[in-house]
Amino acid sequence: MMTMGFKMNKSILEKEVKFYVTDLEALKDRLLAVGAVQSQARTREVNYRFDTPDGQLSASGRALRLRQDNRAILTFKAPSSMEEGVRVRPEFEVVVDDLSRARAILEGLGFVLTITYEKWRAVYQYNGLEITLDEMPYGNFTEIEGADTAAIQTTARVLALDWNTRIQGSYIELFDRFKKKRELSLDALTFSAFASLTVSWQDLGVKPADTPAFL
Repeated sequence: MMTMGFKMNKSILEKEVKFYVTDLEALKDRLLAVGAVQSQARTREVNYRFDTPDGQLSASGRALRLRQDNRAILTFKAPSSMEEGVRVRPEFEVVVDDLSRARAILEGLGFVLTITYEKWRAVYQYNGLEITLDEMPYGNFTEIEGADTAAIQTTARVLALDWNTRIQGSYIELFDRFKKKRELSLDALTFSAFASLTVSWQDLGVKPADTPAFL
C-alpha cells in the first residue's frame, strides 16, 4: 500500500502586489540588472481550486488549492485584507507526495473541483522579497511578495512599475471579470481554452504598470 507523506512548506502572512506587464522580458532584464537571483526557472504550473458544493470557501474569502509544478503543493488561504495598498493574507502550505491522492482526499471530504488554471512562472529573489514573472493565458504579470510592505513598494519603484496600477484582485477574479465583459462561458483558465482568443488589458479591467511613458 502506498502511503502519502506531508511536509510542511510554510505558514506565513502573505503580503503581495500584482502588476500587469506588457514586456516581461524587459522586466526580467531590470531584475537581473539590480541583482535579483533566479530561484526557479520558467516552469509550467497547473492549479486546481476546490470548494464546498455550495461555495462556502469563496463566499468567505478563503481558498483551497492543489498545485503541480516541479512538486505538488496543497495550499489554504484565509481571508485577505489590505495594508497600505498591499494585499495581506494568511497562507498555509504543505508539499504532498502524490497530487492525485491528495485530490482524492479532498474529494472524499466533500470538496469539489471548481476551476483548473495554469500559468508559466519564473521566480526571483531580491532584497528579501520573492518576485514572480507570470505568463497567464490572458496576459503577463509580475507579483512581488514578502513580509515588509515598505520593501515591496520600494522594489516596485526600483523595477519601474507604476504603483498606482497595482492589481488587488486574484487571477481567478480577473478571469471572472474577463468572462463577464466578453460574455463568455469558459470554465477553465488554461492556454488551450484561450488559444483562439485575443485579450487586451482593457478586457481585464487593469492598466499596464510598465507603460513607455512611465519608463
